[in-house]
Amino acid sequence: MTPSSRRRDLGIALLAVLAVAATSVAGQIATYPNLHWYAGLAKPAFNPPNWVFAPAWTALYALMAFAFWRILRQPASPARQAAITLFVSQLILNAAWSWMFFGANSPLLGLINVVPQWLLIAATIAAFRRVDALAAWCLVPLAAWVAFAAVLNASVWALN
Repeated sequence: MTPSSRRRDLGIALLAVLAVAATSVAGQIATYPNLHWYAGLAKPAFNPPNWVFAPAWTALYALMAFAFWRILRQPASPARQAAITLFVSQLILNAAWSWMFFGANSPLLGLINVVPQWLLIAATIAAFRRVDALAAWCLVPLAAWVAFAAVLNASVWALN
């Protein structure tokens, strides 16, 4: 690897990490001030303990950044552009969920977000697969977690 290609790869990695980290921070801004509200909600028996969420999301965001880095490194193509567009779209819904659920104190708004968010993640996995199979597989845990989150969100809404 030449020094210029190494610099380019590092720049791409930085872009991928910053995009995902910005999503995380945007969500945390809405979440943390409203944890007291969340603590007062009725929750289903399968609700994980609070300490599970931070490590789970940290691992998911790391996988997302790695997957995005792999896609960004690929040669420009319509398939790559579609994959990038879908990925960024699901990032936007990811951050928006925190504002809708926690920021607005509304499990219903969170539920309205999480279903299309999951659909975008599934579409992103399919688009990533056309460009880089490993990148696609890195998003499968995200799809599984968001599917679980959708069931949890619906249960919280129903109980409250």
